[in-house]
Parts: sequence; structure tokens; C-alpha cells
Amino acid sequence: MDIRDKMRPLFRTLDGGLFSTEAGKADVGDSVSKMMAEGGIMMCWADPYFPDRVIPEKVLQRSMEVIQEGVACHYTAPIGNAELKEVIAKKIARDNHIEVDPQRNIIINPGSDVGLYFAMTPFIEPGDEILVHDPSYPSNFLDPQLLNGVVVKVPTYEEDNYRLRVEEYEKRLTPKTKMVLLSSPNNPNGRVYTREELTALSEFIVKNDLICVCDQAFEDTAFPGHEMVSIASLPGMWERTVTVCSCSKGMALSGYRMGYIFTNDVIMDALYATAVNIQGATNTMIQMALIPAYEDTSFMQGYVAEQDARRQYAYEKFNAIPGVSMPLMESGFYGWVNVSRLGDSSEITSYLAKEAKVMVNDGKFYGEQGDGHLRIIYGVFADRAKSFEGIDRICAALAKRAAELGITD
Repeated sequence: MDIRDKMRPLFRTLDGGLFSTEAGKADVGDSVSKMMAEGGIMMCWADPYFPDRVIPEKVLQRSMEVIQEGVACHYTAPIGNAELKEVIAKKIARDNHIEVDPQRNIIINPGSDVGLYFAMTPFIEPGDEILVHDPSYPSNFLDPQLLNGVVVKVPTYEEDNYRLRVEEYEKRLTPKTKMVLLSSPNNPNGRVYTREELTALSEFIVKNDLICVCDQAFEDTAFPGHEMVSIASLPGMWERTVTVCSCSKGMALSGYRMGYIFTNDVIMDALYATAVNIQGATNTMIQMALIPAYEDTSFMQGYVAEQDARRQYAYEKFNAIPGVSMPLMESGFYGWVNVSRLGDSSEITSYLAKEAKVMVNDGKFYGEQGDGHLRIIYGVFADRAKSFEGIDRICAALAKRAAELGITD
């Protein structure tokens, strides 16, 4: 008997990495640990400053206090710590320009990946179509399918700076369309969508009576000069938008596994009712330790400044290689690098693992528009010089490849 025959058809096709021989899955197996033991660098995991300690002192201190107090070994209600939600509500008012009731409009999640899936669950029924911009975060393509929805990819184009164009959404609108799934800022291309783009998209959503789930995991990483606009703040959107946020990216606290959803109280009531069944309770100590981080988020400004220096370095280095290009990223701590002239992106990913001893992300995982691209996390290591070493190793390997192919411009 093949136990896969008992699985749902979608699950029969998925690859979790346990039977893979390539070092393509950063979160499964021992390929990463083996490469790192051999001097390899992992620039494929969106975990800022990995593997170094960057925890703010106030968060560390509160973590230790909570453990000493003894409450850390007990549950917090699945809807989340009330005091934490109070300080998050102030951040939402300040940064997202939305006034929320912390006890009616916010729920805490054990990470925004869980939150993203949870946000879709009240809405998607078998056969519902979900419009997802391409490229996008891989979970945006898989999560709706896990709920028996149908993903409809909406292309955005590199030559157009990956702008959201409503006409591309309109072309794909059918009577089965239920939801628009948005990653803002975009992962992997770093776009911080303009107010103009989001206003046009919101008008499309309202006009066609759709739901919007917005992944804002990277909202705190937008660089100066790029206004971070929450689509939920635009006219007609609050009653139909579920926004998912995280402490992982802007606060560099990925291992703390805390995210949150904010939305109107009608949707939130459904999430409260099913929280224990779908997401469970978020770690008690983590929630209490993060209260001081959300009380004063000014420490994140230093992280943005640090990643600004890294993006500038990466931008100069990658664009100096014949046949390679990278935009000046608008957010995040990664580069979106076009290597299409050097070959297939899957092949280049494997080549870099062998030639440069650096693991990067194959752009194909991010949609059809990701073909020919690499996502490279230059936000690794607390020491900027180590990050630059990784970039230099990649660039040397790509330059060698370009020379072998005779590419000079």
C-alpha cells in the first residue's frame, strides 16, 4: 500500500524535503547544517541577522522575568494577551492610521504564517477563486489550495517595476472570484505599493464585493521615501479586509513566533470562535516579553538604517556583473536579482550552492514571474562584513558564469 493514495490529491504532489537530495529546502533535513559546517552561508532564509543574537535588551530582560515569575508555563487565552493587544493597537493607530479596539479588533497568532492561513479560513469555500499577484510569497499560492480554493495568478511585470495594474485583475475576474490576496510590501520583490496603486485596487475590490487578505509582515522594513499604506485604511476597505502582521521582520525576532491579525469585529468574532481549533494559543512568555518592544518601537529604526547600507552594497555589486541586474529595493533585507541571461534560475541556485557555498532562493517558488530570478537574503549576520562576504562570493561566481558564457554587457 502507498499511503499517499489515502491523501487528498494536493498533498500527494507536495515535497517537504524529506526525500529530496538537493539542498533546496532550508527548513527540512540536514542539508543546511552540513553546508554551514563546511563554511557555507545561508542567504535563503528571511530571518534577519541569522544566526546571531540581536534581541533587544528590554525584550531579553522581560523574557527572563516572566520565566522567573512562573507564569510562562501556563496558557494565555487563544485570542491573546490583553496588555500586548493594547500596545499593538497604539502601533496600528500610529503606523497604519487605523483606530482599533484592542479587545475586539486584534487577535494574537503564533507567527504570521499561521495568521495568514487563519485569515483566509472563514471565507474560502471549494471552488472559490483567489486573485494573487505574481510574484508573491509562496504561501499565498499554497494556502488557498489547502482550503480547496483556486489560485488565479495576476502577473506584475519587472519592466513596469511590478506595479499593481487593475486591468490585469479585471481580466481574471469571474463569478467565482471571492478574494484578493495581497503581500504589501511585496515579498520577494520588495515593492512598497503606492497610495495610487492601492487606491485603484481597493476600488476594484469594493466594486466587485470581494474580500481582501493583506500580508503586511514586512511593513516595518520600508525604506525612507516609500510611504507604507495599509489597504485597510482606504475608503470602503475596513469592513472587508483582514490584515496580518509580524514581529519577525521589522523587529528581527523571528524565533519568537508572534504575529497578529487586525480586522473589524464581525470577522474577528468568527476568528475568536475558532482560534483554539485552528491556531491554538500563542506562547505566554513570548507575548509578555514583547510588550516593551511594542511600547517603544524606535529600536527598529536602526535596523532599517543597517539594511539600507546592505541594499546599497548589493545594488552596486550585482549591477556591476554582466548579464545580471537588481533594483534598488524599496523594503526588506533581501535582493531580487535577475539572472535570466546566465541560465535557468534553478540551475543557478544549485550552481551557487556548489561554486560559492551560498544557499539562495530560486525565484520560481514565487510564481511564474519569478522565473530567472533569485531572492538573496543579505540581511543575514549581525556583522555587516560577513553579509558582504556572502554577496561577494555570489558575485564572483556569477561573474565567472557570465565570462564562461561570453556575456560582457
